[in-house]
Amino acid sequence: MVAVKVRPHSGRPAWVMRCVLLAVALVITYIVVRLVGRIDWAAVWDALSELTWWQPIVLLAVVVVRQVLNALPLKFYIRGVSAYRATLNDLGAILMSVIAPPPSDLALRVTMFTSWGVPAAKGVAGTLMNTLTFYIVRFSAPAVGFVLLLATARPPGLRWLELLSILVAVTILVAILLILRSEGLARTVGSRVGRLVRRVRKTVDPDAWAEACLTFRADISATFRRGFPRSLVALTGMLAADVLVLLLCLRFVGVYPSDVNLADVAIAYLFAYPLTLFPFSGIGVVDALILAALVEAGGDAIEPAAVAALVVWRVFTVGVPVLMGVGAVGLWRRSVAGRNASEPEPG
Repeated sequence: MVAVKVRPHSGRPAWVMRCVLLAVALVITYIVVRLVGRIDWAAVWDALSELTWWQPIVLLAVVVVRQVLNALPLKFYIRGVSAYRATLNDLGAILMSVIAPPPSDLALRVTMFTSWGVPAAKGVAGTLMNTLTFYIVRFSAPAVGFVLLLATARPPGLRWLELLSILVAVTILVAILLILRSEGLARTVGSRVGRLVRRVRKTVDPDAWAEACLTFRADISATFRRGFPRSLVALTGMLAADVLVLLLCLRFVGVYPSDVNLADVAIAYLFAYPLTLFPFSGIGVVDALILAALVEAGGDAIEPAAVAALVVWRVFTVGVPVLMGVGAVGLWRRSVAGRNASEPEPG
């Protein structure tokens, strides 16, 4: 078994890239909001006041289901990890990605896996496969959007540009299948991708990438056949739960089916979802694009309520998982401490 270590490195390049992406997101958000129109913030507050005490409880329940579905691929790809442990691991990583630079989230994941008796190499491979599967689903989301456009006889407009997103998803899937098909192809894919990346980052070693692909193939091949289709189903369910949270937020603040229906909400969400690649799940840019699509479907009158709904949606889909991560790390540390306390001291 090849030992896998999480190597610490300077967070500067990662933080610079995240700042650049955040700046781009802010510019896009500003442009889209200007196109939508001036927001009546007093009306937004009035819409928020429509919320009643029981509605956040409903939203919280759906978000819990969403986070479990989001974590399930870890269970499918890593033997010895239950759905409960996968959820703790995923929530802990979400927390670390917010409070510390990479690879702190991966370091926590590996530490949690090893505390459960999972080899570090298997944990890293499963985490990587989980990420790649999520990227496939993320960039494939517009494909479902195109199906909905066709079913509802709506013109795609500028959404044809989302074909590039679907191409990215297909490219990732093909690369995974080639890596798993044979050792020779795995080495070739790793080496060629390494050469491409070296054009941007000179420190990249294509040979090291080739060896990493071979290690990844060895560690994930046993669980891929059963794990990949199940993971796709789980992550598709996660997207459906996310759409449901958004739909409920709209309904709770006074945007009704006569204003925008389920298809309107799903289309707005699915075409904006690839941009969750931006920092903090694309907060700002994704919201602005969804708002523009909702206003296009329901008219300017729904704009304040739609903004209120998006605020609530972000609180529950971005803020709540971070708070859940605090609890998840606490539960894990408590279980480890309890297990250590129960072990007899060496005599």
